[in-house]
Amino acid sequence: MKKPEQIDVIALIPELDKLLFKLLEGLSADDWNKQTIAPKWKVKDVAVHLLDGNLRTLSMLRDKYYGEKPDNINSYEDLLDFLNRLNADWVKATKRLSPEVIIDLLKSSGKEYGDFLTTLDPDDKAEFSVAWAGENESKNWFHIAREYTEKWHHQQQIRYAVGDDNELLKDEWYLPYLDTSVRALPYHYRDVEGKAKDLVKFTFSGVTEKSWFLYYENGWQLLTSIDAEPKSEVRIRDEYAWKIFTKGMTREEAIKLSEIRGNKELGEKIFDMIAVMA
Repeated sequence: MKKPEQIDVIALIPELDKLLFKLLEGLSADDWNKQTIAPKWKVKDVAVHLLDGNLRTLSMLRDKYYGEKPDNINSYEDLLDFLNRLNADWVKATKRLSPEVIIDLLKSSGKEYGDFLTTLDPDDKAEFSVAWAGENESKNWFHIAREYTEKWHHQQQIRYAVGDDNELLKDEWYLPYLDTSVRALPYHYRDVEGKAKDLVKFTFSGVTEKSWFLYYENGWQLLTSIDAEPKSEVRIRDEYAWKIFTKGMTREEAIKLSEIRGNKELGEKIFDMIAVMA
């Protein structure tokens, strides 16, 4: 029985950014206006959202400047409403920016962003918790891993829209994304009734197979390996998993395109799990 280890993606984030710059520099004018899997956003909108992520992180966490502060945040839904409004305001304001300006700003802010992350002690308390994993307090390493998943899935949204979505499904990029996202499983399953030693196996298949487990012992806990027979196994292909976790696919579509072996009720719960603030 083995529990998940700390995730280290510090060195990967600048390299992921380089892939983004190369991608954006190769887009045509029509590509920038293509619809993404995010219903309200075109390719350009997703690109400026990534820019906003860099700039807001630097402003708030490095410079301690918070600009707009939320009022009356009493629930997860209140926080989502606030973030959605900020996102919409930014996308609207940046309509006036050219693709060339956006790329230049992504490059300069991305460098400062990456440099800042290296100054954080991985084991210190993060300024913001990873709410979608049910944490009220998180370590910096998990905050940074969450930031990686943000950069990963938004770049993948762009890639999917322009028909170039295989690069980020390579294990070197996709495994850290999955390893971070599945940390939401115990919280997501918190209301699912289990019996002692119940085991659910989640297998993600692409070039290689990757598996994680939920084991019940006074609550669900996430494991990376265990020598026991699962009560339920869910098999999801790589090209669908990221869409499931980011609201890019309906629950019904996901179930149809995946496989559940054994207890269906235990396995199906994963198909409405979200690993983003959405």
